[in-house]
Amino acid sequence: MGAYGEKGCVVTGLFVVFEGADGTGKSTQVAAVADALRHSGKEVVVTREPGGSDVAETLRALVLDPATQIDDMTETLIFAAARADHVAKTIVPALDSGKVVLSDRFVGSSIAYQSAGRGLSEDAVAEINHYATGGLNPDLTVVLDLDPAVAGVRRDDRGEMIDRMEAAPDGFQETVRGSFLAQVQAAPDRHLLEPAAQAPETITSQILTHLETTYGVKL
Repeated sequence: MGAYGEKGCVVTGLFVVFEGADGTGKSTQVAAVADALRHSGKEVVVTREPGGSDVAETLRALVLDPATQIDDMTETLIFAAARADHVAKTIVPALDSGKVVLSDRFVGSSIAYQSAGRGLSEDAVAEINHYATGGLNPDLTVVLDLDPAVAGVRRDDRGEMIDRMEAAPDGFQETVRGSFLAQVQAAPDRHLLEPAAQAPETITSQILTHLETTYGVKL
């Protein structure tokens, strides 16, 4: 096990990312998988993006505030800056100490939202984030897929204030969904696609089974 960093450096922990549009149940799955891993004796760090470190959480509040008016490249760079701090202060130290890191979002979200959604060059967004992360890649990315209309109903049912990304029109959300699916297709060995309309317990079980059979995680 071990996520790959710059120049082929391998860290000793396990890095698992959960991706998908808002309303697909990412946070639910992160919590459930973390609970199962902890019960099996694993040291687990649960984190999120944007956020996961003091500086990144400050940038999160700025970039998701509906009152914030920024262009698409500025948005991309803010997300990348938050990610750089998050990787340096939270993710890499945890992986270096052999822990399992579960992150709600990572670089895949920038490819989906800023490249596919906002229309920026995918090569440019990827290069910016490669620099921000030092080339760190997850061992596994779990993509939760759901019809944007259903995801929107779920978000509404939460009764929370809508942030800048959630407020984007339905066409934007469908484009984002398509990007996540394309990422799975491009690297199937490093992704697990889960239809998010399934029962949450079923999804959790399938993720844990995949971690056990593919990555040797003892449960």
